[in-house]
Order: sequence, then C-alpha cells, then structure tokens
Amino acid sequence: MDRKPAGWLPDASDEATDRLFVSALARGLEILRTFRPSDGVLGNLEIARRTGLPSATVSRLTYTLTKLGYLEHLPRLGKYQLGPAVLALGYAAYSDLDIRRRARPVMDEFAKREKVNVGLATPDRLDMLYIESCRETGSMMHRLEAGSRIPMATTAMGRAYLAGIGAAERDFLMRRIEETAAADWRRLAKEIENALASVAKRGFCVTNWQPDIIAAGVPMRGPNGPFRYAMNVGGPTFLIGRDRLETDLAPRLVSLVRNLERELGFA
Repeated sequence: MDRKPAGWLPDASDEATDRLFVSALARGLEILRTFRPSDGVLGNLEIARRTGLPSATVSRLTYTLTKLGYLEHLPRLGKYQLGPAVLALGYAAYSDLDIRRRARPVMDEFAKREKVNVGLATPDRLDMLYIESCRETGSMMHRLEAGSRIPMATTAMGRAYLAGIGAAERDFLMRRIEETAAADWRRLAKEIENALASVAKRGFCVTNWQPDIIAAGVPMRGPNGPFRYAMNVGGPTFLIGRDRLETDLAPRLVSLVRNLERELGFA
C-alpha cells in the first residue's frame, strides 16, 4: 500500500486489503468534509454530488450524523448545516495547537517589522490549510486568514512542504497532483523539482503563485521530527521584490523556523 498522508481516505483497493479500515465511518467523515466556509447549508443531492456516494447512502449517513449532533437539519430548507458536535471538535483541536500559540508572536513581530505577510499552514490532501496568519497592522495587503486554503502544487508554502516530507509520502502526493494537473503536469513537475532543489540548497523556495504576488516557503518540523508544517513570507511583488525576498526575507524566515523548531523541541 502507498504511504499516504494523514487525513487521506484509502481508495477501494486499499479497503480490500485493510481489515482495520471502517468504510461507514470514512463515508460519514467525508460528508462532514464536504462543508466549506462559504456553503452555509447543503442538501443530500449536493452532498452526494461532491462525495460521489449514492444518494441513499448519503440520506442514511446525514440522518445518523444529525442524531449524533454533527449535523443540524433545517426542515424549512430540507438541508443540513454543521452541528455543535463538529464545532466542539474543531475548537478542541484548534486550542490544542501549541505550535500556533508559540509561533504567532515571532510571526507577528516579523510581519510588522518588515511589512509583509507571514503564514503557517499544515497539509490537507492537496491543499495547505492556514492555521495562523500575520501582517502589519493597518496594512492593505491581502491576507489569507486561519482556515484559508491554498493549493499545494503551485505555492511556495506547498512546495516547501513537499520538499520536507519523506520520499514515499511525496511520491504519493505527486501522483495525485499529476492526476489533477492534466495538461499542465509537465510544467508543474519541473517547477516542483526546482523548488525541491532550492529547499535542499537554500532552505526555502520562491514562487509567484499569482502574477502580482510573490512568496517564499520554508518546511517546518512537527513533534518527533518529521516535517508537518510550512511557513511562508510574501506580499505584492511591487512592494517586496524578488531580490529582497531571496537575499533578505527568505533566509531570515529559515532562521525563524529553525529557532522555533528548537524552542518547541521539534528539532
């Protein structure tokens, strides 16, 4: 079986060979994952479309999740929203992120002093999920808030994460990226390859994820050593400039991350 990142559901071939895997539980969790911050409410048909599960299965699972408090049914709309049990789990996990509490002061100081955006994220399938984001007070620069997602394959933060993890996990993710990239795969693969080489040589990689936005990413270790996070520094290209990012801001972000790892006992 492939070495898969935490949080990635096994496919049908895995279920056939993994006796410990509970399909019903996985499907219920997959339904909860379909709810996005912008959704508000979802009906069974939309949930079935997003998950690929049969409508009858979705109906049974949403009924069960409602009984357990993970969903709330809105009879007038005939749809569902996330329930208090999900919120309780989320708050518990969020409050337990000691890394976020410890990282924020140094990130905030760096962001305000240099007038840049600084973010910390963890992987979620083919995305990077922000768990903290800092910028200069009063800045008009766009900032991705905690809970925002950015693509792993095309961003400095995502590519830095790919550079940090082990080969087996990276190979699995690269195959999934290839499946979604289609005609862009050859170009994307070369860019990721260059990013991996940059992290190996300099400790960071740089990308223009959007034409007017530039950022550098640095992989960050988690508990017990493996890389489980990534941090970035960036902002509008016309304000920061590639030279300043590569010669000043990015090397200092590398030092910030390595120091934070030592303080947290991850190094």
